[in-house]
Amino acid sequence: MQSEAPFSYNDRYGVRPPSKWQIPAILCALLGISWLVWAGLHHSNPPYRTTLISFSITSEKEVSIRYSLERRSSETPYACTLVARDIDKNVVGQIDEVIPAGKSKTELITLIPTRGPAVNADVIRCRESD
Repeated sequence: MQSEAPFSYNDRYGVRPPSKWQIPAILCALLGISWLVWAGLHHSNPPYRTTLISFSITSEKEVSIRYSLERRSSETPYACTLVARDIDKNVVGQIDEVIPAGKSKTELITLIPTRGPAVNADVIRCRESD
């Protein structure tokens, strides 16, 4: 004999209690995803970008470095730290070059005086100058 009432899983297994972790988990996921999007967009477009184009050893006491500086604001002067290193990766020459406000993309060639023979040169960092 079958009963006239329709079959219900809730009658058979009981009603599931509501989950208390779903709302905090959704809020945390939304906050985490929005922070991730903001961080990706913020750090993918920095205020400046340097590119080392080339360097050449002109003598035992001097290195020529060619690099470009691309900046968002052309009214901001920048100071870039350039270094020359020897075969043991010790810094043998370092200068701070001030790039005045001007074009947004600038290509520069600079001579770095060294105290010994250098094997490479690099742009360490750039920062806004006063």
